[in-house]
Amino acid sequence: MVNIRSLDPSASPLDYYGSELRRLREEAGLNQPQLGKVLFCTASLIGQVETARKVPTREFSERLDAALMTGGVFTRPVGLVLRSQLPTWFQAYAEMEARATYISSFQPQLVVGLLQTEGYARAVLGARTEGDLDAKVAARIERQRILDRETPPLTWVVLSEAVLRQEIGGAEVMRAQLAHLLAMREREWVKIQILPFAVGAHAGLMGEFNLLRFEDDPDIVYTEDFVQGHMTANSAALREGSLRYDHLQAAALSVEDSAALIARVMEERYGDRHEPDGHALA
Repeated sequence: MVNIRSLDPSASPLDYYGSELRRLREEAGLNQPQLGKVLFCTASLIGQVETARKVPTREFSERLDAALMTGGVFTRPVGLVLRSQLPTWFQAYAEMEARATYISSFQPQLVVGLLQTEGYARAVLGARTEGDLDAKVAARIERQRILDRETPPLTWVVLSEAVLRQEIGGAEVMRAQLAHLLAMREREWVKIQILPFAVGAHAGLMGEFNLLRFEDDPDIVYTEDFVQGHMTANSAALREGSLRYDHLQAAALSVEDSAALIARVMEERYGDRHEPDGHALA
């Protein structure tokens, strides 16, 4: 029997999306298997989305709008749906991040979320979260859409060399991730610097942090611990964060030399390895 679980459209963005899907599908005179056939997916997937048990992707939403000729009814809210899958304590930061004109980030352990590939994000999130991993990965990738805007935020990232060498998700995932960082050179508004091991003690030893700047709102410092994140516009914290970031930028390799190091680590640590006779090593 088809699941006809009733949804309250006002309960959440996901519930609203599911209720609209059911309403417009029925108005179109289609059952779940018929719509699934048009979308090249299963009737079960349609049912799960309609009952808010499955989070729709942006691609699914675009195909849905095309199939039902709904002119963006599903594509427009999917960003809100995906953002609702972020941890509750992180959602406020994600909203501020989306409004920022300048993002400065220091990360000593992981590639920052805005620059992660899907494979890398899946490995990171799969190691420390429970629930719908696909939805969490999609939500993280959705955040990256701010870099595709006509006027994206200037995003300046300093990564520890350890980020390049810590193997997350396997060699293939890491190679793709480092290649993605190198591809960022094509974006005028994204700059990446690597803080090499040779620097020794540095201003970021206390951990990761982000600085967000806005056109009309106060600047923000964001930090995380193992429980949740913390935002503040406190002037003393902003002064300290800005000073630390200036020191990190000064100690890091130039953007050009950083790209060279990323390329070298990608080939030496994660490239194809062959024995002298041409056979790949196990």
